[in-house]
Amino acid sequence: MLIEVLKSKLHCVRVTEANLNYMGSITIDEDLMDAANLIAGERVYIVNNNNGERFDTYIITGPRGSGCICLNGAAARKVQVGDVVIIMSYATMDFEEAKTFKPRVVFPENNQVK
Repeated sequence: MLIEVLKSKLHCVRVTEANLNYMGSITIDEDLMDAANLIAGERVYIVNNNNGERFDTYIITGPRGSGCICLNGAAARKVQVGDVVIIMSYATMDFEEAKTFKPRVVFPENNQVK
């Protein structure tokens, strides 16, 4: 049996930009992506702690060290600059493997890796 489990999580990062005039996605600082084991094009789920919105999109790599968290396209309507969001990705794996799998959870400070 295969199940879906948490793979990666960026906990409580702050939205730095919202760009409505872009095709879609979320731009994430490459340092944050590396820390959380995320890659460009990966599907992520986003929870906005400020307004309760929950949605999914895919990742675009942002400038390393910038702290960039930019929601693009329609997703820009679900956030305000300064909102705190949680970014999560999931992986599908065998039930037995999932029992011992440890997700990568990152708690950035000011959108920077500690």
